[in-house]
Order: sequence, then C-alpha cells, then structure tokens
Amino acid sequence: MFTNRPAMKKEYRSREEGDAISPEGLEGIRDNLYFVRDSIQRRLLSEFEGEVNQENRDQLRQMIEVYFNQLLVEENLLYTRANRQRLLDWVISDIIGYGPLEPLLQDNEITEIMVNGPFKVFVERFGKLEETKIAFEDEPHLRRIIDRIVAPIGRRVDESSPMVDARLPSGYRVNATIPPLSLEGPLLTIRKFATIPYTAQDLIANGTLNAHLVSFLQACSQARVNMVISGGTGSGKTTLLNLVSAFIPSNERVITIEDVAELKLNQAHVIRLEKRPPNIEGKGEVTIRQLVVNALRMRPDRIIVGEARSGEALDMLQAMNTGHAGSMTTIHSNSPRDTLRRIETMVLMAGVDLPLRAIREQVSSAIELVIHLDRMRDGTRKVTHVTEVQGMEGDTIVLQDIFLFDQTGFKNGRVVGKLKSTGLRPSFAHRFEVNNIVLPENIYESEN
Repeated sequence: MFTNRPAMKKEYRSREEGDAISPEGLEGIRDNLYFVRDSIQRRLLSEFEGEVNQENRDQLRQMIEVYFNQLLVEENLLYTRANRQRLLDWVISDIIGYGPLEPLLQDNEITEIMVNGPFKVFVERFGKLEETKIAFEDEPHLRRIIDRIVAPIGRRVDESSPMVDARLPSGYRVNATIPPLSLEGPLLTIRKFATIPYTAQDLIANGTLNAHLVSFLQACSQARVNMVISGGTGSGKTTLLNLVSAFIPSNERVITIEDVAELKLNQAHVIRLEKRPPNIEGKGEVTIRQLVVNALRMRPDRIIVGEARSGEALDMLQAMNTGHAGSMTTIHSNSPRDTLRRIETMVLMAGVDLPLRAIREQVSSAIELVIHLDRMRDGTRKVTHVTEVQGMEGDTIVLQDIFLFDQTGFKNGRVVGKLKSTGLRPSFAHRFEVNNIVLPENIYESEN
C-alpha cells in the first residue's frame, strides 16, 4: 500500500519547481514536503503490515504523527506551530487520504474537481471554472491517488481497464480515465454533492425556481404525475429530482435505480438499487435496464431512475404506462422537445423493432411533464421550461409550456430574468382537485 521510494533529501530541498507542484497554503515548508513524506513511508513499510482500511486508519494516523515528530527532531527541521501542523496534515492526507485533493474535497464552495494530468487542477466554484495552484508530484503520484479512490470498492484502473466510475464513501461521484485513452496523462473528475440535500427554500434563494413552481411540483408529485427532468451536464437535474421526490407521500413504496447512487430520499419505505459494472474478466455486469425490469417485480408504487441513458428508457415508459404513475427520471438534453427525441432514440437502442409512431405514442401517453434546467452564462442553474406533454396530433407530440424563464438581460456578470407562468393550465389539473390538493389561486396567471 505504501510506496518505497528512495529519499533524496538535498534534492527535495533544492527543487526549483517546488512552487509548481506543492499544494496551496504551505508557504515556508514546500522544500521538505516529499522528503518528509517518503521518510515516513519507509518507516511505515518496515513497521506496519497489512492494507490501509477504515478500521486501522486511526492507528496509522497515530503512527505517522509519531514518526513525523521523530523525523523533525532528527533532521533539525524547525517550523512555526501553524506550519508544522499544515505539514503534518499534508503528509497524513498524502499517505492515507486523497493527497493534494483533500483540501478541495473539504471546501464546501467547490462543486466539481477536474484533474487534467498531474500539474493542472481545475475546480467549479459557484458554477464557474477556475484553475488552482494545486498539483501532483508526477503522474505516478496521481495514479496512486486514483488507485486509492477506486480500490475500496473493488475496482482498478490500468491499461486493460482504462476507465472507471466510482463513488467515494461521502457519495461523491468519481470518473477516472488514464492513457492510452487520455493523451493528457491520468484524468480525474470528482462531482461533489451536498451532504444535506437542498431544500425548496435553498433553490428559491439561489434563483433556480420560485415559490409558485415549488407548489406546482409538489402538487404534481402528490397527484402522481409522470415527470422527466432534463438538462445539460451539471445543470442541477439530480438536485431537482431529490427535491421533487421528497414530496412523495411516506406511505408509498419507492424504488430508486441509479448508475452511481446519488439520490437521498427520507421516506420510510425506499429501496435503493445501483447498477454493477463488469468485473476484471468482463462478467457479472448488471445494467440499469435489468434493474428496472427487476424492480417491476418488487411491488413498487413508484420507480425513480436516476438517469436514463439507453434501452432502459423503454422499460421506464412501460412502468409509467402500467400502473406505476408518478415515476420519475432524468435525461441529458437541450430542451423539452429534444428530451422527447432522445427518449425515442434510447427506446430504439433497446433493440425492439417498433415503428416510430408506436414509440411516440408510448412516449406521449407515459410522460406528462418535462422540467428543463439550464446552467446559465453566470454559472447559476435555473428551471427554464416546465412543459406538459399533451398527446399526439398526427405524427407529432404536442407540447404546452406551463412556466417559462424569461431572460431580459445580462448585467454586472449576472443573468437578469424571471420565471413566469404562461397563463395556461395543464390538462391534468383536475387531478389536483380530486386529491384535495390546493394551489395558490394566481399560480396560472400570466405575468406578461
């Protein structure tokens, strides 16, 4: 688990490129970072047996601190108390944690971490990309951190399997891609999710939606309207799906099916399923589609698919059409119309020989509402369309916008606009009354 690398004390202390490869916040101690780390690693190799795991992590941390104090005395390395603690924290995170990425993972303002090779690390903060000063020592250093991330879940990244999707214990989603697929060296992308799911008040405060739309979505969820949440990468689809699914009554049996588990439902009766990738021999894969078919045999009231990407879209439509009203999923797309086109394409990917009109009839009868989000120019996420699927007219699926985001400008680096009602009532509005769901009187009033 520990790498036995020869320590060259003088070289570490005189490296001119030290500023380029050292983490932020370590001024005054950069010259000895790797010398101290490698010296402690050699001592651990001789004293510690076994693999690093959650049970022995505290023991390792104590051993590292003991060796660290001994080394500073032996080498006469003098630091202020603050720098001494920073150096110790860095060594511990690099040996048993996630190395230079540790401070980024702990920063709640960062929502995504993008490592483009060992010397370029970007983050997304408040919806905008920025480059950091953090870097790895070299490519093997970055590879060790990637291996440390994927090893606990039984995955590996090598030339025979150069791509991997994984999930950290915190729930963060990880994608790693290495050469020969990557020409920039090892690539690592970590998408962070809030440890406490966003509430409706949070999304209203940051402008993603407004109070009227929250009331409408709550009513749709309780009235068992079949919904699809669409948008581009990082537009907030999973966050909104978490919010909408929180409105499901607690007396219903809900089954969630995900590629990488991200949804956090607090209802009493929630069953969570997660796809399984193939093993090293390429066997044992369990796909989203297989899980959807299996979920239909588990007596669900609703099925929530974290993201439909291929043939499982057909099974999701079948579920919506066969007594599992109120089911939900997310789709990558550019608009509500494109969402339906993508679903048609994904149904064709299921390998079922159906005419296009039959597929469109399935789509139009199964899906009742499309909620579309966009990541705006200023980095904010906003619901831009709430669109009802009204059925077929000839060979065309008829759509009707219920709410639209009206952007009126771009001022001081911020998008200016407002989410407004179009003044049209959805055709399923009578279901609110049947279920004793009361909405604000002016919710459908046009603001034009």
